[in-house]
Amino acid sequence: MITETAISIETLRKKQPRFRGLESGHRACLGCGEALAARLVTEAAGPDVMVANATGCLEIFTTPWPESAWRIPWVHSLFENAGAVAAGMESALKVQGKSTQVLAFGGDGGTFDIGFQGLSGLLERGHNVLYVCFDNEAYMNTGIQRSSSTPHAAMTTTSPPGKERMGKRHLKKDIVSIVAAHHIPYAATASVAFPSDIRKKVRRAMAIEGPTFLQIHCPCPLGWGHEGNQSIEAARLAVQTGLFPLIELERGGLAGAMPLRHVRPVIEYLKMQQRFRHLFSEDVRAKEELEHIQAIADHNIEIYSLRSDGNRDSFDSEGMDTVRRGGMRWA
Repeated sequence: MITETAISIETLRKKQPRFRGLESGHRACLGCGEALAARLVTEAAGPDVMVANATGCLEIFTTPWPESAWRIPWVHSLFENAGAVAAGMESALKVQGKSTQVLAFGGDGGTFDIGFQGLSGLLERGHNVLYVCFDNEAYMNTGIQRSSSTPHAAMTTTSPPGKERMGKRHLKKDIVSIVAAHHIPYAATASVAFPSDIRKKVRRAMAIEGPTFLQIHCPCPLGWGHEGNQSIEAARLAVQTGLFPLIELERGGLAGAMPLRHVRPVIEYLKMQQRFRHLFSEDVRAKEELEHIQAIADHNIEIYSLRSDGNRDSFDSEGMDTVRRGGMRWA
């Protein structure tokens, strides 16, 4: 006689192993936001994908010869041509009649600066590729040099504070708006502090035919100057202050934005990072720069209508921050 054992769906989900495109055991720094972001992206994307990965931190710490932390087909491209390589991979798969999805991975240096030409070509030609930029706001792999993603007034090895200036003089490049200007179907920003939001946006992007783009804010403890166990806190504050708004753009128009239930002052975000420590000196210019950065955050909150009405919302900056195991996520 066969007896049936009833198992709840919640228990089943807890026992079910999760697909991991990026395995543990790699050589990332303690608290690396980029490693977490890459794992979340590959979990959401699933096994039927191929990756073109630009030179950078992610490529270096996951593939020290002869080892690899990747469980999916993975190609190391040059610093400047991840977009071009991904476009070639997508075209070859299309000719073969295969449905495997192509992903392109790059850091902010390989996306905002060195690899932008290849990325722009990929977008303009309409290749069915999801390009993911892991944005840690500097060239971390080569010694923490400034990139066009580095925030205003941040200290790097090539933008040190001194008599002439208080860190980097220029504003962070608005890459998602530049990408959206190619009239692609979908472009979005995300943060490692909100895993469910990353999963939702990866799945949405992969369900769309044509080029899509995702910029993920990834703290770097070494380059930002905070403890490894503070990475999620730093990423969360970047969103809650309005300095890194989480938005979605479709065909160049704003389609969605994560509301901020409790807006935090930028000083809370800046104070925890050594790259901004010069802004808390007695220098009169430091106060001016703090006011300037607060104005940037206020501007983002205004143009994207980020401030919520204060009511509880499962999809705002407080509700989205709750992540539970066992299938209790909303995405």
